[in-house]
Amino acid sequence: MHASAQMKKAALEATRQELDALCARGVRMEGNAFSPIVLIKGDLNEEERAGGALLGGADGTALRASCTAIGYAPEDFCALAAVAGEGDDPALKLGAMLPTEVFREALEALDPEAVLLLDATAADLMRETYADALVAIDDFDTAMLKPGLVAHVLGRRVLALDGFEAALGDKREKQRMWAYIKQIGPVGAPY
Repeated sequence: MHASAQMKKAALEATRQELDALCARGVRMEGNAFSPIVLIKGDLNEEERAGGALLGGADGTALRASCTAIGYAPEDFCALAAVAGEGDDPALKLGAMLPTEVFREALEALDPEAVLLLDATAADLMRETYADALVAIDDFDTAMLKPGLVAHVLGRRVLALDGFEAALGDKREKQRMWAYIKQIGPVGAPY
């Protein structure tokens, strides 16, 4: 086996082990771990709380279509829950907000170029976890992750929405969400 192929295989295995360890600790994530965009949801619906797929319903369908429409490949989809799932860590209570250090470890392991915060719970966790980086942003509203404003946080574009799933039932709100989402196309996209 060629040396570069061995290095790629070793890097892939290390990433797999890191993500498996996070999942064993109660971190819920689904999709492509190498996706350039991660969608973070804190307010899980009934199906998701019962163990169903993250973003497996109408919100996931709409988000996949939106991400594809702004230039992400269909396979570039990764969902991360801001709340704990089942795991071996007794300190992580099922359904409780992830501790900031665990959330940061998960997001850094995924290392996306863009982060989409789907609701206030996800935005609150991002604010708390990355407060050290957000204080460096000059504009107060952007630093507070006001919905619709793109914040640059440690080399990532971060966009908060204020309730994507709830907006699906209102045409005007869907249009507002779409206007926000269009701001975070893939790096290098002609948008």
